[in-house]
Amino acid sequence: MTITELSIKRPILVIVAFLAITLIGLFAYSNLKYETFPSMTAPVVAISTTYSGASASVVESTVTKKIEDAISGINNVDTVSSTSQEGLSTVTVTLRSGADVNVALQDVQSKINQIADELPDDADTPTYSKFSSSDRPVMQIGVTSNMNGKDFYQYLTDTIKPQLAKQPGVGQITLVGGIQREIRVNVDSQKLQAYGISSATVTSAIANANLDYPTGKVKDEDGQYVLRLSGKINSLEELRSLIVKRSSSGNVVLSDIADVQDGNKDQGTINRVNGAVSVGIRVYKQSDANEVEVCQAVRKTLQRLEDQNRSLHLKFVVIEDNSTYTIDSANAVKEDLGIAIVLVAIVMLLFLHSLRNALIVMVAIPTSLVATFIGMWATGCTMNIITLLAMSLVIGILVDDSIVVLENIHHHLELGEEKRAAALKGRNEIGLTALSITLVDVVVFLPLTLVSGMIGGILHQFSLVVVMSTLVSLFVSFTVTPMLASRFSKAEALCDGSLMGRFGLWFEAKYNRMVESYLQLLNWCLENRGKVLLLVGALFVAVLALIPAGFIGSEFMPSADQGQLTVKIELPTRAKLEQTNQMTEKAERMIRALPEVAQLFTTVGTSDNAMAATSTSNSAEIEVVLVDKKQRSRSTDEVVHLIKDKMDQLPGIVAHVNASSVMGGGQTPIRYVVTGVNWNKAYQGALQVKQLLARIPGTKDLQLSTENAQPEVQIQIDREKMTQLGLSISDIGSVLQTGYTGDTSSKFRDQDGTEYDIRIIYDSQDRSRTSDVGAQSFVNDSGEVVQLNQFATLVNGAGPNKLSRQDRNYAITVSSQAVGRTSGSIAGDFNKLLARARLPEGVAVMPGGMLKEQGTAFGSLGLALLAAVIFVYLIMTALYNSFIYPFVVGFSVPLALIGAILGLGLTGNSLAIFSILGIIMQVGLVSKNAILLVDFANRAREAGAGVKEALLEAGRERIRPILMTTLTMILGMLPLALSNTTGSEFKHGMGWALIGGLTSSMLMTLIVVPIVYTLVEQVRVRIVKERGSAAA
Repeated sequence: MTITELSIKRPILVIVAFLAITLIGLFAYSNLKYETFPSMTAPVVAISTTYSGASASVVESTVTKKIEDAISGINNVDTVSSTSQEGLSTVTVTLRSGADVNVALQDVQSKINQIADELPDDADTPTYSKFSSSDRPVMQIGVTSNMNGKDFYQYLTDTIKPQLAKQPGVGQITLVGGIQREIRVNVDSQKLQAYGISSATVTSAIANANLDYPTGKVKDEDGQYVLRLSGKINSLEELRSLIVKRSSSGNVVLSDIADVQDGNKDQGTINRVNGAVSVGIRVYKQSDANEVEVCQAVRKTLQRLEDQNRSLHLKFVVIEDNSTYTIDSANAVKEDLGIAIVLVAIVMLLFLHSLRNALIVMVAIPTSLVATFIGMWATGCTMNIITLLAMSLVIGILVDDSIVVLENIHHHLELGEEKRAAALKGRNEIGLTALSITLVDVVVFLPLTLVSGMIGGILHQFSLVVVMSTLVSLFVSFTVTPMLASRFSKAEALCDGSLMGRFGLWFEAKYNRMVESYLQLLNWCLENRGKVLLLVGALFVAVLALIPAGFIGSEFMPSADQGQLTVKIELPTRAKLEQTNQMTEKAERMIRALPEVAQLFTTVGTSDNAMAATSTSNSAEIEVVLVDKKQRSRSTDEVVHLIKDKMDQLPGIVAHVNASSVMGGGQTPIRYVVTGVNWNKAYQGALQVKQLLARIPGTKDLQLSTENAQPEVQIQIDREKMTQLGLSISDIGSVLQTGYTGDTSSKFRDQDGTEYDIRIIYDSQDRSRTSDVGAQSFVNDSGEVVQLNQFATLVNGAGPNKLSRQDRNYAITVSSQAVGRTSGSIAGDFNKLLARARLPEGVAVMPGGMLKEQGTAFGSLGLALLAAVIFVYLIMTALYNSFIYPFVVGFSVPLALIGAILGLGLTGNSLAIFSILGIIMQVGLVSKNAILLVDFANRAREAGAGVKEALLEAGRERIRPILMTTLTMILGMLPLALSNTTGSEFKHGMGWALIGGLTSSMLMTLIVVPIVYTLVEQVRVRIVKERGSAAA
């Protein structure tokens, strides 16, 4: 007994089974996590080492290179990149796709521990981090209050931060900016010299007098006690009266040589939200947490904390909330899905003329989707833009099998057969065809599951959803559809007694006339095969030529109108934080005047590295949040260009404005990495690349990742004189580092037990002039005071502000915006210019960022497209036990490519990963029409019909299901192609590629496939005759 026969005979079993599937599916749906995108980044291990006071070149030679050498032999490493800047070394290890990041992290730690003794003694211990796309903050919040700066920051640290951190799914809470308490020991260098004391002596005196000492245990008749020497300094007066030097002439206490204050740490950053001074809060989720639930829990907590702290005027402003975009995108796709279902239902009603028959087919949609939730939950998929997009795309596909089955059942009902017999016979006749059209849909996704790299996460989840839902729809067409048809379906005669009847009669008349016209056209084309094939071939070549001609551009991923952008402001490298702040305030006022702007979050004194605790005083970053997409007339990209033009009006600054990406950050679309054996050659090569890019139309806002303009004072030591004066390099370095950067090795314990840094540093007056550096004094072992200018020369110069390396070669990134053109078009022009350019010897140029990912992704998708065509052919060969007829079916693919390319070009869309995915997807979809024709023609010939007669009959009988299945898919995808909702930019290219391909394939398959069938059949007959003659 077949599964169809069982379903018809035992309908309650089918109903119970699908009710159970529905309940389990709804449970699975409720447990699916929400996120914006699947994880798309390769596993990364980052090593950060702080070396306070060291220049970029010193950091590179003493820290970065040694770490690079140590980790060079680790397995599964794709690239090793590094950045050395003032006071910080960052080495980033990008692993190959599929590598275990935890194992790599252990290997990295082990290798670096082996060379720990080779790192500078005064450099901090390296810290390790592992990153993926899920490690980005899910929320950024600005908080203001009427409290004073120090108390406010401490309140956030002690009260607010723990409240947020304990919310379900929250992984980490970090504070950005703010005024932090610090005990300042501002040493007067002239008094040090007068008393003959070095800063090292001051540091040692405080450290030795600021200790808690466990001294042992004592026992008496009452028991055992622990003895602890409580030697921590816990008052400023105690610190001020600390004896630093003892002598016969009198003791020198700390207050004699330094001003001791309960002050603040030097403010490296200034934060504002909408112009008001604030502190930033970043919320990170746990890796397995539901992004939407985390953000909702944090928002509720923020509201509660505001209500509880009204007296403090505590105000939280959510600057960025990833879940908002995720929810809006999900709702938009659900809306598209609903429209698609309605349009598909209309097509069903239009062709089947029966509401009950239309409903029988439509049952496949909710049943298949609910069952898909079970598969998503079991395979670890999440509800994100990609999986929701897949669900909305398959709406038309889900009814295909049921349409084919029900249409054949309906044919048998019209012949007067009993319902159950018609249902069973109709399904059995068409079973192989239904299986074929489903398998060709599924098999094209097999190559996609093997793609690795950044887009692997996208393709895997997209493919799983489409494959699972399509297979379920096949199962539904073999069980639910014939079961319902055997009970409720009937051949309804059209009559003009009702509006529906009159419309049905009118539609059938027009349809029959169209069928007759088609058959006449097909008959003519079969008589003029050469002319038709020549015309179609010329059209195919002409359309393909549109791509290299630049009519259709290419890019990795369409930019999404996320309503967020980032403005980065840079002043000359010598600019102080106060100067940068003043200019940033002017920029804020100009930006806030725009009607599209909702909120601003400003950080003055930003860092080039997200993991760094250091900052640069000459730069600032303004995160701009726009009003909702529906409330503004200009897109985010248009606002980006408008703000860029306004920033260019500000004198003395360089501004870079980038739209935020759903993949994180505001990365420019054009990025090239210039590498060289030394920094000067790499820099010269980067300047040359920048000039080449500037010549290309569409490039704007070009910049280098580093500039050779960092002012520095080089202290050139006469080692012989230094030795004669009784000093060493370590003595000099230690004193200067303490004086100009500060020593925070000692802690001050407050009455409540909280510890704060004690920073020993030169007074600000002693650190304000470079001319005073040479007068700095040192005390040798003999107690003699020696000035720096006695054995050293100071030389003013400039060096790179940042030294970057990639795979142990110096690397500089050249980046640009793309205005009015796609990144692929600009890259094509650049490659032509680069081929004629003469770069310095040893310099190489390679695409970076999204350009690199685009090249990798397009290569992988190209192979996947080829593999999909091969797999479809093999499936057809196995099902039909023939190598010839699958070849005929394969001709529908190039016909679809014509429409796909025209669909992209005419609608202004580009070749991107989503549109190429649509092209791959239609390899299976468009083969269905050819399968329906070839399968019917073969059966007609088996019944005794000639080739031409069989093809004409196939055209007459199969045009209805071909039109129905194709129109349902086209109309199912139309809402995606026309959508203007959140996240719609990703759908447009895929939607129009599919609509164009399905349309051209439907129109031309009905003509070209029969022609190819006749040609193949002629060749087959000739071969058979020749073999027969040879055998005779």
